[in-house]
Amino acid sequence: MAKAIEITDANFDEIANSGKTILVDFWAEWCGPCKMIGPMVDELAGEYDGKAVVGKLNVDTNPNTAMKFGVRSIPTLLVIKDGQVVDKQIGAVPKSVLAGKLSAHV
Repeated sequence: MAKAIEITDANFDEIANSGKTILVDFWAEWCGPCKMIGPMVDELAGEYDGKAVVGKLNVDTNPNTAMKFGVRSIPTLLVIKDGQVVDKQIGAVPKSVLAGKLSAHV
């Protein structure tokens, strides 16, 4: 089963310029709601394999990208297309909500 890729400050621009829609899960190890949605994000990575890039960015180890997008609370999930944020979800939600946001842009 596919898993979400690890997105870092170092590889973010390369991924953002891949030409594909990206779902980025901004999370941290100590965040309870982040742990709740983590498995859903991995499932979406499998379901959208080849259609979109689904990844997770740990805000504790990659603060620059989180700051660049003004992420102040986690989990925050951004849908990015052509380098621009086209949708945003703050807080844990059902997988169907995330799938809907991603589907609208692939």
